[in-house]
Amino acid sequence: MSGTEPVQPNYPCALPLVQRVGAIAWPSFFSACVMTMVFFAFVDPLALRDMTFPELDIPREFGYSVGFFMFWIATASSSLFTWLLLHPRIRFNRPLPRS
Repeated sequence: MSGTEPVQPNYPCALPLVQRVGAIAWPSFFSACVMTMVFFAFVDPLALRDMTFPELDIPREFGYSVGFFMFWIATASSSLFTWLLLHPRIRFNRPLPRS
């Protein structure tokens, strides 16, 4: 190698967008479902509302929904961050020039 050839990545970076989004969204959705069931088995959304925003009239179902989406956002951001860490950019994988 003379150092002028382009470096080919050794990981699959040409996955379809749907597959990349699905790899982040599906595990985080599943985790959010489990976390919602466990959390709301012990915490009543109305009791939580009374402790945090007592002036708002929030129904129980809305509390469940907000809790689920908060768990989903948290787990999706964790999955996204892990995905970003596992896919380094090609500019960081260039071989060192030989002298």
